[in-house]
Amino acid sequence: MRLVDDYETFSYNLNIRLDWGKWMNIDDFYNGNEWKAYEYFGAHMEEDGVQFRVYAPKAKKVTVIGEFNYWHDTELSCHGRGGIFEGKIAEAKAGQMYKYRIYHYDGSVTDKADPYGFGMELRPCSASIIRDRNAYVFSDEEWMKNTDKGYDLPMNIYEMHFGSWKATKDGCWYRYEEMAEELIPYLKEMGYTHVELLPLAEHPMDESWGYQCTGFFAPTSRYGTCDGLKQFVDTCHQAGIGVILDFVMVHFAVDDYGLCEFDGTPLYELPASDVTKSEWGSYNFIHAKGEVASFLKSCADYWLTDYHFDGLRFDAISNIIYWRGRQECGVNDRALQFVQSLNDGLHERHPHVVLYAEDSTSFLKVTAPVQYGGLGFDYKWDLGFMNDTLRFFAYSPQERKEHYQDLLFSMHYFYNELYLLEFSHDEVVHGKKTIVDKMYGDYEEKFAQCRTLFLYMFTHPGKKLNFMGNEIGQFREWAEYRPQDFDILASYPMHQMFTRYMKDLNHIYLSHPALYEGEYNSDCYQCVIGDRAWDLVYAYTRHAGGEQILTVFNFGDVPYRNYLVKLPGNHELVELVNTDAVIYGGDTKSGRRIPVRNGQCMMDLPAYSGCLFRVE
Repeated sequence: MRLVDDYETFSYNLNIRLDWGKWMNIDDFYNGNEWKAYEYFGAHMEEDGVQFRVYAPKAKKVTVIGEFNYWHDTELSCHGRGGIFEGKIAEAKAGQMYKYRIYHYDGSVTDKADPYGFGMELRPCSASIIRDRNAYVFSDEEWMKNTDKGYDLPMNIYEMHFGSWKATKDGCWYRYEEMAEELIPYLKEMGYTHVELLPLAEHPMDESWGYQCTGFFAPTSRYGTCDGLKQFVDTCHQAGIGVILDFVMVHFAVDDYGLCEFDGTPLYELPASDVTKSEWGSYNFIHAKGEVASFLKSCADYWLTDYHFDGLRFDAISNIIYWRGRQECGVNDRALQFVQSLNDGLHERHPHVVLYAEDSTSFLKVTAPVQYGGLGFDYKWDLGFMNDTLRFFAYSPQERKEHYQDLLFSMHYFYNELYLLEFSHDEVVHGKKTIVDKMYGDYEEKFAQCRTLFLYMFTHPGKKLNFMGNEIGQFREWAEYRPQDFDILASYPMHQMFTRYMKDLNHIYLSHPALYEGEYNSDCYQCVIGDRAWDLVYAYTRHAGGEQILTVFNFGDVPYRNYLVKLPGNHELVELVNTDAVIYGGDTKSGRRIPVRNGQCMMDLPAYSGCLFRVE
C-alpha cells in the first residue's frame, strides 16, 4: 500500500498564511510539525463572539449548527483550496452545543462533532460544547517548577478508572473536583506518589473504558467540565501527587459523528480496507499523513499545556511499531518516525513530563533517546515481568520448580530499557481473575503468596504501578459499571490485614533509597541466591543512597528452619517487613534482628514468604 499525503492539493497561498501567523503555520500543519493546532481549530471564545474553524478538505460546503442558531445552518467560509472552513457567530456562548454539517459532492450530508472541540455531550448524545479554556487559573506553580522525570526517586503509581473507584452516596459518579477531596487523602495515607487515570477523552461506550475516543480534546462530561478536571489536577499537585493521563493515539471510535470519513473520505484513518480496522474494531490513525500527525501532536500538547498533566501513558505502542500490531507484517517506518518526532517535541516543550510506553514487543530502544536511534519514551511497561511473574505464582510448588527461570528471567533483560513494573487494569478483567485470586492454593495460601508477590515487585528494580483494588485483595474482577469492593474491609479481617500490609510496604518503598535510587544501574543489584530451583529460595541485595537491603524469599510450601544465607562481612540484619507477620495474617513475630558473622547467617523461612532486611 502506498500512502500519499497529497500536500499540493491542500497548499495555501503564502499571503493567507501570513494573516494567521499568530495562530498556526499552515506549512507546519500540512507537514505534521504543528503543535498548537488547537489554538486555531475548534470553537474559540472572543470578545465579539465565538470563532469556529474546521478542517474538511474534501467537503463541498460546511455549516455550523447549534443552540445559538436553533440548529439551523450558518455557512462557514472556505479559504481557497485549503479545506479550512471558518466563521464567527456573535450569539454563540460558553456551554452551548454545536456540530458541523458536512455537505458532500455526491449530495449526501453528515453532522459531525468538532474534532478539536473542547467539550462534548455525554452519550448517547454527541454534540460538541463550547468551553472557555481560560476560565480556570492554576495554583500549582511550585509543583510545575520542581517536578522531574524521577529516575532516582520513588514512583508508586495508583492506576484507576475514574468512574468505578467509588460511587457517591446516591450511587452516582464523582465529579472531578469531588474526587479530589475523596481520593487525595487515600493516596497520601496509602503511600502513592502518582495517580494514573484511564483515558478521559470523551467516548461513547462505557465498556471501552475510554480507549475508543470520539472527542480527543474534550474531557468526558461523565464527571463534569474541563474546569473541574483542571481543579482535580491542581489539587493533586498541591498535595504532592503527580497525575498521569492514559493517551490513545493509535485508533479512534467508528461512530458516524466522530472522525471516521470526516469529510466523506478517510481523512484521519488509513484508507486501505485491510488495515483500516484495528483488532478492537476501531479505525487506525494514518500517522504518516501530515495533518493527522499535527492533530495528534497538538492533542498531546493540549493535555499537558491546558491541564498540567505530569505524564502521558501511550496505549498499544506495538500497534504503531508494526503494521496491525503484528511483527510478521513488518515495521511501520512512517509511524515510527511520527512517534520519534512526537516524543522529541514533547520533551523539548515539556521537559518535566514523563512519557510511558505500553509495548508488548521486544522492539529495541523504546526508551533510548531519539538522537541515538530510540523511540524517545522515558519508561516502558514491563509486560514480560508481569506475565512471567503472575504465571509463576499460579503454579503449584512442584510446577514452580520446573518453571523457576520464569521468575528470574526479568533480570536478564531488565537493563535493556527503563522499565516500569505493572499489575494493571488489563490483568483483572475478562476472566483473568484478580491478582489475589490468580495465586495458587486455598484462601489463606492465596493471601500469603500475594503478600510475597508484592514484596517481590517492590524490591525488584523498576518503578511501580498497581491498579485500584489490588491493594485490598478483592476477589471480584473489575467492571467499569460498579465501584471497588471497599466494603469488604469492614467484614473480612484478612482483607483488612492485607490492606495494612500494602500500606506498610508502600511506605517502606518510599522511605528507603536502596529501593529506588540507581535502580537502572546494574551495579546496584546483586543476586545472593538465584540457582535454587529445588528449594524455591531466592535472595538478592539492593544498595544505593548509603544503605543496603537484603530480600529473601521462600516460594515453596515447605518451611525452612535455620536456612543458611551467605552475605560477605559481619552485619546485623534488621527486619523491615515480613510477609508472614501476624499483623498481616501470618504466623511469625515481627521485628527480627539477625547477626551475620563471617559472611553467613541462619534464618527461618516460612512457606510462601518473603522478608526484607536492612543490612547494618
